[in-house]
Amino acid sequence: MERHTIEPRPGWQQTVEAQGLIYPLTRYPDDSLRPYWDESAYYSFTLPEVEALEEVVEELHGMCLAAAAHIVDRDRFADLGIEDPRLAELIAESWRRRDELPSLYGRFDLHYDGSSPAKMLEYNADTPTSLVEAASPQWFWMEERFPGADQWNSLHERLVAAWKRQAPLLPPGAPLHFAHSAGDELGEDLMTVAYLEETAQQAGLETVTISMEDIGWDQLSGRFVDQRLRFIRACFKLYPWEWLATDDFGPHVLDTLDNGGGTGSTLWIEPAWKMLLSNKALLAILWELYPGHPNLLPAYLDGPRELAHTGGYVAKPLLGREGAGVTLHEPGAEPVLRGPDDPCCYQELAPLPDFDGNRVVLGAWVVEDEAAGLGIRESAGPVTDEYARFLPHVIR
Repeated sequence: MERHTIEPRPGWQQTVEAQGLIYPLTRYPDDSLRPYWDESAYYSFTLPEVEALEEVVEELHGMCLAAAAHIVDRDRFADLGIEDPRLAELIAESWRRRDELPSLYGRFDLHYDGSSPAKMLEYNADTPTSLVEAASPQWFWMEERFPGADQWNSLHERLVAAWKRQAPLLPPGAPLHFAHSAGDELGEDLMTVAYLEETAQQAGLETVTISMEDIGWDQLSGRFVDQRLRFIRACFKLYPWEWLATDDFGPHVLDTLDNGGGTGSTLWIEPAWKMLLSNKALLAILWELYPGHPNLLPAYLDGPRELAHTGGYVAKPLLGREGAGVTLHEPGAEPVLRGPDDPCCYQELAPLPDFDGNRVVLGAWVVEDEAAGLGIRESAGPVTDEYARFLPHVIR
């Protein structure tokens, strides 16, 4: 794994915008605009490196599924902050019927420096973003800048194939709705959903675009409807389950949830069991089930334990995006425990690898159960936040 500087292509911003990346710049607190898509540098990997990382990702994914089964079998929903027994039972039913429910993709965030074993930082298996730039613009960048090179990137082909395989699980005769939140100011959620809708269309599915805010509730039929008053029988939503289940219409979601048994009216993708994988409590349960695993970091739910005095720790809210609420604690400092109103996971502090002053994290994609691609983000600080930059990569 190496970082290389390179001259950006003339007109790069217009190029990537035309390829679907309509948010190539980030506005900083000083009101300046700086590149989010950053092609002034790129990373290169050897093929053996990528093949080894693929194996790690698929092993971690399998471990996460085993941890999900453990949570359900041992009724450990309270460890995830899920106190509503009805929601817990619906998640459990979703897990038990998972073979009957469409489930598409997820993204592991990995600590990797090119020499030490990759370490799992977290798994976003419910609403992962940075998909568009990983699937399309970086592939076209490679074809233009390094013709004949390769890339860890089979995302598009695998997504289309996944929709084709899972089409029989969808309600027959009904279009698949694709929903994002209209509150998305940058357009990232919009374009992620639009890209996924395009892959579904290429798989031969009939689709409908809608915003979450435009989903209606028909009191007479007791069903969700779109703007044309069509029943929403299946919906891919880039909208976290913890919001979906607790919003004003949350009771209707639970009342009409189709968990694959055909008794409900709306089939949501990703399914409810993905809540088990996108919760940071998963990190502690994994360490409990696989202590000392070379691709895991020690993690706990009841406090930092020995981490406070050895390598330091990171306190991560059980739910959150883009580093929000994450705090770093150096070894030797007095442990800071969060209260029951702010539950978190305490994970060993693993400073992100530093490449020429840039802190890097690998976003390794999974489609269905297979490793499918890589996206790389860099940040100036120790936490990968909303000011991180996306850099392309090649296999040399």
